[in-house]
Amino acid sequence: MLRFSLFNVSMFIAVVVLITLLLYRIIVLKSKHKQQDINLSSLNSFFDAHGLSVLQKNQYQVTAILGYFATTLFDKNKTKEVLWDIIENCISKLGLEDCVLYLLDEKQQELCQVAAFGNKQKGDKEILLPKQIPVGKGIVGSVAKTGKYELIADTSKDNRYIIDDKKRQSELAVPIYMDAHLIGVLDAEHSKKLFFTENHLYLFQLIAKLTEKKLLQLDQKKGLNITEDNGYYKEVCHLMETEKLYRNPEIKLITISEKIKISTNYLSQLINTLSGYNFSDFVNNYRVEEVKQKLKDTSFIGYPMLSIGLESGFNSKSAFYNAFKKHTGMSPTDFKEKHL
Repeated sequence: MLRFSLFNVSMFIAVVVLITLLLYRIIVLKSKHKQQDINLSSLNSFFDAHGLSVLQKNQYQVTAILGYFATTLFDKNKTKEVLWDIIENCISKLGLEDCVLYLLDEKQQELCQVAAFGNKQKGDKEILLPKQIPVGKGIVGSVAKTGKYELIADTSKDNRYIIDDKKRQSELAVPIYMDAHLIGVLDAEHSKKLFFTENHLYLFQLIAKLTEKKLLQLDQKKGLNITEDNGYYKEVCHLMETEKLYRNPEIKLITISEKIKISTNYLSQLINTLSGYNFSDFVNNYRVEEVKQKLKDTSFIGYPMLSIGLESGFNSKSAFYNAFKKHTGMSPTDFKEKHL
């Protein structure tokens, strides 16, 4: 009888311990899940509702990526070092066969391989037989031209596909921006058809956006001494005001950087810091000011509104009207009625 009672007590204690451990595990898992949701809320400015829902299904990978950019890259201060580290220590964890990071050479209008994972990795941060792809050529070049991602389920059915080290069956390429200016492409290939999914797409887009953020931080560190009396910035403003460079609808950062002999990244930083605009808005501000002057000038009464916009440098009606409203808060027609 005593033995039976002791056995019952032992079983009771064991059951209590098991229940306690189970409840503890449930609480911990809920706590971790809640913490991940909090982390993902910081991505609201990067993605729409659908993108966030996809990332929610991949919280483990997302949390790992966010943690990597927040910790591992913290003390990296050189562009090449950063890009190679992203390829070797972040993208390599996604279970891919191949991945290459391209940077855009604006002067040559071609994409250059600067970091790689897989067969293209030669060792010691070097690429085996680095390839240059003209903008507009191949899948990578198409992404650079359009600024939009490409997810190719079967490369054998896409005549744009360019073989690199070996032919593969599927490809994913996403653009990398820096202050609304395309600077490169992140590209991966796989030997299986239909390998890349929407999950891969949004994880790649997340990495691309975090890469942009890191590169902007590097530029800010380089530009801590930018002041209002910066000679290069004054020269840029002088060129815009006297030579009316903004009237060129195809104007790019490199158009001006080559004139004043500085890098496009430094020029972009100058404009961002001293004007408060990105390059596109900086140029459009000059265009809008010219349009405003003409709309207030009685000699332009009867002159077509669209012609005024196009002559000021806008390349389409939609670009003209959108920029004008963004900078003035009203349409060109409303502005004209108010000032005449």
